[in-house]
Formats: sequence, C-alpha cells, structure tokens
Amino acid sequence: MDYEEIAAHFLTYSPAPTPVLPTSPARRLRDAVEAIATIGWWSRSAADSANALGHDFFDAYVWGRAASLGADVSAPVVVAAFGVFEAGLLGACYERARQVSSRDAVLAARSTGAAAGLAHATAGVDVQDIKALGLQLLAALGDLDVTARPLFGALRALAVPPDPHGRLWRAAELVREHRGDGHLAACVAAGLDPIEMNILTEVWLEYPVGEYSSTRGFTKERIALAVASLQARGWMTAEGTLSDEGRAGRENIEWATDRSQQPFIDALGSAVEDVIRMATVVSDAVVLAHAAPADPRKRAAG
Repeated sequence: MDYEEIAAHFLTYSPAPTPVLPTSPARRLRDAVEAIATIGWWSRSAADSANALGHDFFDAYVWGRAASLGADVSAPVVVAAFGVFEAGLLGACYERARQVSSRDAVLAARSTGAAAGLAHATAGVDVQDIKALGLQLLAALGDLDVTARPLFGALRALAVPPDPHGRLWRAAELVREHRGDGHLAACVAAGLDPIEMNILTEVWLEYPVGEYSSTRGFTKERIALAVASLQARGWMTAEGTLSDEGRAGRENIEWATDRSQQPFIDALGSAVEDVIRMATVVSDAVVLAHAAPADPRKRAAG
C-alpha cells in the first residue's frame, strides 16, 4: 500500500466517535504524545524518506521500529517485541524490508523524515516550546529501568537527533515504546494472546469487532475464534460488546500499564501537567496538518 492510499484512508477526516479514556496522568500523557511519536511513519516527509530507500509504508514502519533492536535480529524476536501483529505477516514483512535497506540507512531516513515532518506540521508552534518539551521528556526518560522493555531499551540506546524537532520526536517515541512494553506485559499477565489484546482494545474504544484487528493481519476466522474465547471467558457479550466483567478486566490492564509507568511520571514530578498541556498543543497541530490519523479511536489504540 502506497502513501497516497494510506493518507486517504487514515489521515482524512471522517466522523467517528471520540472514546471516553482514563484520566490518569500516564494515560493522558500517552495520548498527548501519540501523534508526535508516530509522525516517523505517518508524515509525508517520513514516507518520502522511506520511499527513497525503496520501502513502502508498512515495510518502513516495521523495519523502522525494529531496527533499533539491531541489524541481525531474527524475525521471531521482532514478532515477540511488537506483540500485537499476526506473526506470519509481520515476520515476512520484516525479512523483506531489511533486504531493501541497511539498519543505518532506515534509521537515518526515519529520523530525517520525522524531524522534517514535525517541523512542517508545527510551523505555528514556537520552536523554543518544542525544544523545552523535548528536553523535559528526555531528562525524565534517561534514567528509567529498562528491565523487560525491549523496544524502549533498544530505542534509548540510539543517538538522539540533534535538532529540537528530532529530539521531541525521539522523546515521544520513547514514551510510546515505554508504555507499549508495559502494556504488553499487562496483557500477557491478564491471560490474553495477541489477537485477544487487539479485540479487547477495539471494542473498548467502540470500534466494531474486527475493524481494527484486521489491520494487524488477522483473518476473519481468527478474529471469530478470539471473540468466542473472550465470550467464553465472560468478557464479551453475544452482541460483540464488552461485558461488565470484560470492561473491568480492560480497566485493570490499563491500571497495570499506568503502574508500570509510575517511575516515569514520578521523574516528571510537578511538571507533568505542563508537559501534557504542551504536548497536546503540538499533537493538535500534527493532527490538523494531516500527519496523524484523523480518527481519535485510532490514535487512542496506537
């Protein structure tokens, strides 16, 4: 799928319900930085940088994220770290993509494209605010423990881009990977497999069953089996919505994910609300520039 198709499908406004999300600082900060973190694949400049290497959109997304793990990591390791994609789809894409460009090349293209995309989208935001926000986040992230956080730990080991927009993008990516690693652990602890994780999140965010999960490579048959499993567990109703028990289970996963990020929130200290406010200003500009998904459910889902 090329970028024009992606942009038409994901970046163009269409009416969609706005999900009711938790109001914890960790969750609000996650939502505030999501559009910034993902500009490394959603922005046109990032897509152009990847295309120049010979990658399509999904190749660039997979290899661009996985490259932080190393140049010769096997596909099963990437599948395990990403967690929520159909294994055959993700593994094949990863193996194909790393034959197209080197690790250094894809990381450089991603960094250049993301910084340019963020600078373009936030032309109306004071660059001093961009700089300050990036530095605040990086300072809080710098000493966090990396135990059981493969994507966060690998990403933090990379050199930080030197310009303010690149630094803020990297900081937002680090927040995203830190939360993502913690969320996967919480989902596994709750007894969920990858497709069940996706379905539980999509119905929690008021997607129809399968609309979001199918974008992760899962077939209708596999989705149906996972729905049946969640129904047998008592977490989903026959109508395809969350039961009271399922909603409580998903909220417990959210709580556990937040708890895994508490050292980061503590590191921000009294600045956390100002950080959330400024990150929201930047992310709103990114969405208005059509450099992040227009559907708030998609941004909330990741």
